[in-house]
Amino acid sequence: MSTAREIMQAAHVGKTAIDVFESQVDQVRAGGSGMIHEADITPYNSPDLPSADPTDTDRAALDTTAVIRLNGGLGTSMGMDRAKSLLPVRGELSFLDIMVRQILHLREATGARLPLTFLHSFRTSADSLAALAATPQITSSDVPVELYQNKVPKLRADDLRPVTWDADPDLEWCPPGHGDVYAVMHDAGFLDLLHDLGYRRVMIANSDNLGAVPDATMAGWFAGTGAPFALEAVQRTDSDRKGGHFAVRNADGRLILRETAQTPPDEVGDIDRHAYMSTNNLWFDVERMREALRARNGNLSLPVIVNRKTVDPTDSDSPAVVQLETAMGAAIEVFDDATTVTVTRDRFIPVKTTDDLLLVRSDCYELTDDFRMARRFEVLPFVELSASYKTVSDFDARFPAGPPSMVGATSLVVRGDWTFGGGVTVVGDVELGPEGGRVPDGETIGG
Repeated sequence: MSTAREIMQAAHVGKTAIDVFESQVDQVRAGGSGMIHEADITPYNSPDLPSADPTDTDRAALDTTAVIRLNGGLGTSMGMDRAKSLLPVRGELSFLDIMVRQILHLREATGARLPLTFLHSFRTSADSLAALAATPQITSSDVPVELYQNKVPKLRADDLRPVTWDADPDLEWCPPGHGDVYAVMHDAGFLDLLHDLGYRRVMIANSDNLGAVPDATMAGWFAGTGAPFALEAVQRTDSDRKGGHFAVRNADGRLILRETAQTPPDEVGDIDRHAYMSTNNLWFDVERMREALRARNGNLSLPVIVNRKTVDPTDSDSPAVVQLETAMGAAIEVFDDATTVTVTRDRFIPVKTTDDLLLVRSDCYELTDDFRMARRFEVLPFVELSASYKTVSDFDARFPAGPPSMVGATSLVVRGDWTFGGGVTVVGDVELGPEGGRVPDGETIGG
């Protein structure tokens, strides 16, 4: 049986990624689970972002900022088989379309260079690049529009050797988590390039978060802190009980990010004790990150997250495997003087489920002239859709005329299989029962 290194080399995985993966396997063989227990940490209070209009100094900071969007996900949890960012969210505009327009507008409005680079996977690169061809002006002449995410083998749960699955060899591989971005940048010489071109900071964000706009206020704030690394935080709500949260590690006083997968099941959900969660909007200083990666040969030794699954996620009888990954935000513990900043929910609009998709497509948001997703009111309605809406195709079939008006709603819970007609309005708290049916055109429900 081939070793993980041999398999990864044959698949042209980057050298640093191979070294990182082997060190992670060693951690797991030594008994490491990635779990962080409550007894070992102390709650952390994130400072607020100062409220101020952008200054000339802020705009100058934006001109020396580069942007990376994590765009390797397929949206499999919503039944998609291509880049999730290609999903339409406002009319015919996709996540990708809106992200591109946000950057183009900022370039025009501020004069900033603001290069945009996507971290693609082997599954999302071709479709995404084809979509980006519609706006060739987004491509910078000196900074690549694409970095390529690595892949790692799934490991047999019994002996931690690479699994084989002849029925579909693609299922022998999995993504290494967004912590892979550091190995990718190191192997590609990306930070050396940015440094030589005069870029001093990088913002990274998920492609499904349209609130993560790299504006001058944020760039100026980060430049002004002098910090090497920062994560944007939001205050947790009942909807965020499973979100990764910040804490201070008792053993060394380090600020850390504890992801849900690193939280023991009986400790998940205490939003009163751990009140601040990560948006995965991340900022780092180019020179300080370059130094850290050089000193560690590209391996930041981020805590490994162990996910236990089957090699074919649709077949519970297929071999049990472990998938190893790291979280990008975990690099906060690498730097002595890393920090966070608490931002408004306008900067955190993730779409992980069709519940989220309904809100983003609804009139709870409006797309502004500068292509920002603006909330129409502070507290959004709570949405919980039944399994009948789990995939995007099922969701679209049940909202053939588009989402209902939600501006007067406080909650919408759908227990059964309901199809919504056009011009439906939801008011107050609404629950539709398990019997299913059709909501007629023009109907007002609730209230």
